[in-house]
Amino acid sequence: MSQHLLVLLPLLLPLYGAILCLPFWKRSLPQQWVAGCTQVCWMASAAMLIYEVTTTGIVKTQIGNWPAPYGITMVADIFSALMIGASTIVGFAVYLFSLRGLNESRKTYGYYPMLLLLQMGISGVCLTGDIFNLYVWFEVLLISCFTLLALGGTKAQLEGTIKYVTINMLASGLLLTGIGMVYSLTGSLNLAELGRLVRQPGSDLSLVNIASIFFLIGFGIKSAIFPLFFWLPASYHTPPIAISAFIAGLLTKVGIYTLIRLFTLVFIMDRNFILPLLLVLSGLTMVVGVLGAASQTDFRKILSFHIVSQIGYMLMGLAINTPLAIAGSVFFILHNILVKTNLFLISGVVAQRHKTFALKKLGGEYLKNPFLAILFLLSALSLAGIPPFSGFWGKFMLAKAGLLNENYSIVATSLAVSLITIFSMTKIWNEAFLKPKPDNNGSEKEVVTSEEKQASRYLLVPVVLLAGIILFIGLYAEPVISLSIRAAEQLKNTDLYINAVLNR
Repeated sequence: MSQHLLVLLPLLLPLYGAILCLPFWKRSLPQQWVAGCTQVCWMASAAMLIYEVTTTGIVKTQIGNWPAPYGITMVADIFSALMIGASTIVGFAVYLFSLRGLNESRKTYGYYPMLLLLQMGISGVCLTGDIFNLYVWFEVLLISCFTLLALGGTKAQLEGTIKYVTINMLASGLLLTGIGMVYSLTGSLNLAELGRLVRQPGSDLSLVNIASIFFLIGFGIKSAIFPLFFWLPASYHTPPIAISAFIAGLLTKVGIYTLIRLFTLVFIMDRNFILPLLLVLSGLTMVVGVLGAASQTDFRKILSFHIVSQIGYMLMGLAINTPLAIAGSVFFILHNILVKTNLFLISGVVAQRHKTFALKKLGGEYLKNPFLAILFLLSALSLAGIPPFSGFWGKFMLAKAGLLNENYSIVATSLAVSLITIFSMTKIWNEAFLKPKPDNNGSEKEVVTSEEKQASRYLLVPVVLLAGIILFIGLYAEPVISLSIRAAEQLKNTDLYINAVLNR
């Protein structure tokens, strides 16, 4: 298969899948088959793309054969290919969960085509080589996300969606302002060309660095970094788990991906301002997120605040800005996509039985479903970074990079936040799994139909799939660590990207 087709397949497959779902509107079964086949093919295309970029290097294609920097460039390196690979895995897991975990009305009225369009948007953000099309693909992604958040039309969903739309419209305006400034200063929108221009001898970087603040704020809102995170816990707990798990697992990580891409390729970070600012934002994001999680009493809200906290770790690698630190961020992003999605799915399995996410109303899951308890414990320990689980390796790489770079305060903060993460995960464990089920109207009995029991067993399938991958990454981390280091080396050696796109 040609390299040009390999780069485009992660975009074309979800697009064609979404189009094929439309003739079957109001008929869920045909849409399920189309979406399922698309998910499998999307995973296969991502695997082939990862193999191609790891064996032959950066690959790219020019839409319409217009040469770079004038045409639309689609380019894949190890980092973007790994992001798409992780997206396909959680996309398939969420698809499996939705077969029994989503009601029929939502499945017949656009869930599958909008999920596929959201996946196309994620692929577009990761593969685009043009700063304006980066904005366009983010809008495709966000419009799909808006629709999924509102699908069903409940009051809580609409309230969360309005907050999400409002704050992201502000972010989009800031991004357009930054793009306009960059274009007026350089005369180019191509990422590789921008990277070349800002590194030319005698380039005036002062105005470009001012433009970078617009991107930091714009994508900082989409990534939910401090103090721009407040929309996330107000939105992510409102839709059904089959929707919120995918959005929570991926959306903020795509924002961090974009920040890492831009601030390693286009914007040369000022060590006297930008890097210290990122370090402060990283630490505050960790602390505020984990304290918010520790104060919550709702399963999903705890997990939502932990998204904020974990974003701080990903930003930490960019702030330290060494190859090892960037590699730690890459590894941590991949790990967190899987773990966070799985924890949301587990919360959905628990809520399917108890009809609530409130910890005070949960209990007894360890005795009723010990296998689910073990799966939760595995994912929770991975999130907290307990060795030898996957989160430990990412935090270890980041901490080592921080110590080598003498950033002792951020390392101490990251370790302290890990301890509080353990506390909040322990709260879920004690309330939902260990304690007895609270007395309901004087009766401890809970009527569960055979159909609900069968559905619960089926919902465990995607959870087991993700838990197996998480366990593998933890116990056999070397391949993923190696790929993360190679991705970081490509990100730091910008000439590789620039030369590959501009044919130099």
